[in-house]
Amino acid sequence: MSVLVFDIETVPDVDTGRRLHGLEGLDDADTARAMFHLRRNEAGHDFLPLHLHRVVAISCVLASRDSVKVWSLGEPDASEAELVKRFYDGLDRYTPDLVSWNGSGFDLPVMHYRALAHRISAPRYWETGDGDQSFRWNNYLSRFHWRHMDLMDILAGYQARANAKLDQIAVLCGFPGKLGMDGSKVFDTWLAGGIHAIRDYCETDVINTYLVYLRFELMRAKLNPDEYDAAIATLKKYLRDENRPHFTEYLEAWQDGEKTT
Repeated sequence: MSVLVFDIETVPDVDTGRRLHGLEGLDDADTARAMFHLRRNEAGHDFLPLHLHRVVAISCVLASRDSVKVWSLGEPDASEAELVKRFYDGLDRYTPDLVSWNGSGFDLPVMHYRALAHRISAPRYWETGDGDQSFRWNNYLSRFHWRHMDLMDILAGYQARANAKLDQIAVLCGFPGKLGMDGSKVFDTWLAGGIHAIRDYCETDVINTYLVYLRFELMRAKLNPDEYDAAIATLKKYLRDENRPHFTEYLEAWQDGEKTT
């Protein structure tokens, strides 16, 4: 069985924001500022409702027993509709187990709204047993099934007060965590044309999620220590062989962290 670890990056959906709030004539930056201002007045913070997030990157780790791959879906200039369709098409074709950090609370609901907006069909994802009996007791949608593991939710014992940030749990486990960028910088980077930097950031974040997943599998004895060490070695070799700058930076930070633990 293959495992697909995923993470998304989003920016404000300024096109819908203009239509909802009568902001025609404003550029993207000013439209987003107006949306943030309206949200602060409404909710006391400027984190936009999930249906007003536009997906600009989806990064994945695809892992099996003896292989691993890290990449971002589509080309850097791909449309949101193409990115979302590629994600759901992959589920339809391969039916991997999904792993995320706060995927149930953010990534997947955002993807639901974007698929709805773009008229994207995702039959395998929405299967609950009517067409495939094996999904009745293990599907992508149930909070307590294992076909999608939201590690944040699981490790918190399904108690919101116990939720933690991925970056902090990664560091807790001796992994690098975030390197330079964080979610608060994504929109400014997007406005500056920095989609490559956003994709690189998303890929290192999904590597963190994968590493926490491996540690979780070790903790619940789905991996024994030798299998865990082999999976770590496979990932390190893959990142070295790919020889991409953000992978090299991640490996160097990882090595430095191991020296101090």
